[in-house]
Amino acid sequence: MRTLEKVEGMSFESLNAGLTDDWPFETFPEYLDAVESRGAAINTAVLLGHTPLRTWVMGEAAAEREASEEEIAQMCTLAREALAAGALGFATSRSPTHMGYGGLPVPSRVASYEEVCALARELGAAGRGIMQATAGPEFLFNEMEQIVRETGRTLSWTALLAGIAGPGSGQAMMRKSQEMVDRGVDVVPQVSCRSLQFDFTFDEPFPYEARPEFAEISRATTTAERMDIYADPAWRERARQGIGPEHPPEFFNGLWEQMIVSSCASEPDLEGRRVVELAAESGVAALDLVLDLSLRNELTVRFRMPFVNYDEAEVGELLTADCAVLGLSDAGAHASQLCDACFSTHLLGHWVRHKGVLSLEQAVRMLTARPAEVFGLSDRGLLAEGRPADLVLFDPEKVAAGELRRVNDMPGGADRLVVDATGIDLVVVNGVIIRRDGRDTVSADDPLPGRLLRHGSAASATA
Repeated sequence: MRTLEKVEGMSFESLNAGLTDDWPFETFPEYLDAVESRGAAINTAVLLGHTPLRTWVMGEAAAEREASEEEIAQMCTLAREALAAGALGFATSRSPTHMGYGGLPVPSRVASYEEVCALARELGAAGRGIMQATAGPEFLFNEMEQIVRETGRTLSWTALLAGIAGPGSGQAMMRKSQEMVDRGVDVVPQVSCRSLQFDFTFDEPFPYEARPEFAEISRATTTAERMDIYADPAWRERARQGIGPEHPPEFFNGLWEQMIVSSCASEPDLEGRRVVELAAESGVAALDLVLDLSLRNELTVRFRMPFVNYDEAEVGELLTADCAVLGLSDAGAHASQLCDACFSTHLLGHWVRHKGVLSLEQAVRMLTARPAEVFGLSDRGLLAEGRPADLVLFDPEKVAAGELRRVNDMPGGADRLVVDATGIDLVVVNGVIIRRDGRDTVSADDPLPGRLLRHGSAASATA
């Protein structure tokens, strides 16, 4: 939970309140059983995560060192067990943005390449499952190609975003991905149809925590400790050299020109104002304005800014690439910082109706058959006789994503961002209507129609 609190911007208190002290599982097979017995409104498929696997085998050392041969062998045994129980595949991360508890990298980032390969080979040996990876400096095209050729399994990676390594970098990465596919390498980059915008506080500055200037912030365990660091002029000068608007954008640096104050209880008249304009009016540097405003409010002030995927011309090119798949909704993660779970309605409203970059048929395929094909969901993705009746009925002239709004409906009263959909008439799961005209038609106490898709299918589901 502490790892999720940092790397995915989740509330530890909310996670703890939701899970309680009586967890119904320890092993991965027990986890699948718990998901299946509890039920869900929607269908669910699960990947085996590298970080919890490492943590189970190595304890806290998982975030500190490479595994021994014996520990890797134990992980492989557990991976075989998970795949046999119905895991959709195996997922890992090498992203430098994924920092965990205490300022340490998440455990998967500490693993040797040999360990990652050993776990991936379990997919090949089982003859099923997909590997998903969040790419990083030591895990990119060469490593992906080697794993795919060795295992014969699909590898999908996150995330190929416009401007992720500077202007035009997304297009260059897509060309390289397509060249790999043309060579027969089954690598599938995941793209997003929305700009990656974070709504964050400097108490949990996730977008910046991979920066070396923020290592002290990541290690700090209390708000008071972080406030002391932000007040230090020497730290500010170091930070200004790395993330300030006076310097060219780098990976995940963001656009200071578009940064706004999104929430400030003490000075609500500042909400919606651009930080650079406020700084100019006050005669101070933008970084100083942001930090001083945060300190006056004990780090509760929220700021919103785009970090990547904001160049729509480049995004449009990525969306039309044959080898890609839509992804990166982060539904459930970064709940108080962003909401991209609305990517499907945004795709249909913005990229189909408003921009005309995609036809309606192309967009529907990208939301249904294409992900089912990539992730091996063998009985999903098509509306056809003999298939489960999973469908969304929408009005092409009205479907759209609404505005961001904040609600406090998570366990323990924690907040999250939501985006309401418009133009959706019905949502049907396995023949049962679960949403009608924007309202739930089932409750948590009802029998829920969603199925656990072990190995990517629920053969007993009927139309």
